[in-house]
Amino acid sequence: MLRDFFARMNRSADGQPPGVVVLKTNLSQRISTADCVFCKIAGRELPAEVLLQTPRVISILDINPIHYGHALVIPTSHCSDFLAIGDADLHELMRVAQDVARGMVSALGLEGFNVFSNNGRIAGQSVFHFHLHITPRYPDDDIRFVLKLKSYRDGEMAAYADKIRHCLSHH
Repeated sequence: MLRDFFARMNRSADGQPPGVVVLKTNLSQRISTADCVFCKIAGRELPAEVLLQTPRVISILDINPIHYGHALVIPTSHCSDFLAIGDADLHELMRVAQDVARGMVSALGLEGFNVFSNNGRIAGQSVFHFHLHITPRYPDDDIRFVLKLKSYRDGEMAAYADKIRHCLSHH
């Protein structure tokens, strides 16, 4: 059932039924809320292993976990990415994420965990409904976020900061 649903998600927006809302942000592709797997899970139209649910947020176990216990924290209202989530939903999402992380650490005896979100296809987002991942970590788990860190040259850091600050003042 889920495989068929995911296959249908990839159809073009032009093929959507009449009256279906289609959203677009700068980071994401067009997506219909009627085809959103997380909207269907939040609405209990698709099964999921629910850890915690409030009126604004649902937390579930990831169907394809990095480690067993890998959880997702998802706003129940559709928003495509981090830039699209409303303030009240973001606040509730972070509170629930902290509760789920505390429960995960206690239940699984963890020494650490990762909290992350992929925003935009280039960043690895595959479901265009904002969500946080909470992933258990274990000693010698062989999971590495391999980064090639850079250094700013003279004046570059200030130039990047000025560019970002300029855009912040316009919001």
